[in-house]
Amino acid sequence: MPRIIVERSFEAPFTQQQLDAVEARMAPCLDLYDVRWIRSYWSSDRLRMICEYQAADIASVRNVQHEAEAKFERAWAADVLGEP
Repeated sequence: MPRIIVERSFEAPFTQQQLDAVEARMAPCLDLYDVRWIRSYWSSDRLRMICEYQAADIASVRNVQHEAEAKFERAWAADVLGEP
């Protein structure tokens, strides 16, 4: 399955409590669209985040984000360097 990268930015530092709320809204959507979260990275100032998913297509990941009301700037398909 392709890897999909989602880029996010925030006007104020994103808190753990906000992240927990988004994750709770996202959980049922991940199953619904057959999307698997792999990992996320926060910038040290918590103003930016990159999330990596595995899904059949970008549309599935975008649907998860929209239904979970998880704001994002971009979503794009990626290849993992060094992976066959």
